[in-house]
Amino acid sequence: MNIVTDEKRIDEILERGVISEDGILPTKEGLKEKLMSGEKLRFYMGADPTAAALHLGHAQNLILLEDFRKLGHEVIFLIGDFTSMIGDPTDKGAARVKQTKEQVEENFKGWVEQVKNILSFEDKENPVQVKHNSEWLGKLNFGDVLELASNFTVQQMLERDMFEKRMKEEKPIYVHEFMYPLMQGYDSVAMDVDVELCGTDQIFNALAGRTLLQKLKGKNKFVVAANLIADEKTGELMSKSTGTGVFLDLSSNDLYGAVMSVTDGMIKPLFIGCTKLSLGEIKDLDIKKNPRDAKMKLAFEIVKLFRSEKDASEAQEYFVKTIQNKEIPDEVEEAKTKSGAAITDFMVEFGLATSKGDARRKIEQGGVSIDGEKITDVNFVLTKEHDGKVVKVGKHNFRKIVF
Repeated sequence: MNIVTDEKRIDEILERGVISEDGILPTKEGLKEKLMSGEKLRFYMGADPTAAALHLGHAQNLILLEDFRKLGHEVIFLIGDFTSMIGDPTDKGAARVKQTKEQVEENFKGWVEQVKNILSFEDKENPVQVKHNSEWLGKLNFGDVLELASNFTVQQMLERDMFEKRMKEEKPIYVHEFMYPLMQGYDSVAMDVDVELCGTDQIFNALAGRTLLQKLKGKNKFVVAANLIADEKTGELMSKSTGTGVFLDLSSNDLYGAVMSVTDGMIKPLFIGCTKLSLGEIKDLDIKKNPRDAKMKLAFEIVKLFRSEKDASEAQEYFVKTIQNKEIPDEVEEAKTKSGAAITDFMVEFGLATSKGDARRKIEQGGVSIDGEKITDVNFVLTKEHDGKVVKVGKHNFRKIVF
């Protein structure tokens, strides 16, 4: 596959989602020069499977990864199955919960399926490669780890902002947390990469990889840090670790509805990071004057990209009919139950609530109804008179009661 060196195309890629001149290290000009040289580069992006679903925040970098693949470069999607078991330090004031090997394996099972429409795994000439960092990290012995650790000082590790915050708040920092940037850094050495894509929250770890590549192989690495998907008004992030965001394992209807539920401040960042519209087309959209129509356009484009244009059209029709016009859809999933079942148990059993506590909260907040009649009693019980009626939870979740 020939390397594409078209300047206009390269400029569009580098402008899209990258935080600024500081978002490409060492320099944006240096990376552009490399890309236009015709040299084939090796790019990678890694993600730790701490949840079973990726979200649109991850998708932004994966779309960027695919853009570089289409220029002819080698790209790797790295699954951090080993680093997941360490746990990357978070900014929540405490160590992230470590995953078991079984949890990690279960979580990344569906990832490739979720992103198959944005990453070309089946391309015959230059497919996206999938690697797992347990392939090399699991083989390191204690002596190897000590040797890697000798390339960093404690002072360097403490420069990480989340560690500084915990020090000031007199909260513990565990020794194994220092190992995380070391392990992620070694990924770059093991794969001998030229460029790492990451979110702005991973710059410290990515630079650790740059340090190790320089010291162990005498090689420089570019770090391309893309903006995290964040509300322009509040700064709130789309996050896997907090369970927020628009997740990629949703059905087409639910994916469309989830995008329609995001705040207005998320519209432009999602257009830039998670659609194929050009920057010029996005600029022409009247987001501030008509955020609802802009959001519908956004939801359509995202479902179209991650599913298909047919799915996007059907999801939009479903949304207009069931949400905007408050109609019950023609086809509703049946939920077989017994007379006397508690509404909270019914909701949990058929995926309308994650727990009884969640079910009670949804009832108390007025989000549960049967054939249009709101349920206000958390102890409500289904009887034979409800047979054939439709339970609605939230804006777009329906189940037909069948005894």
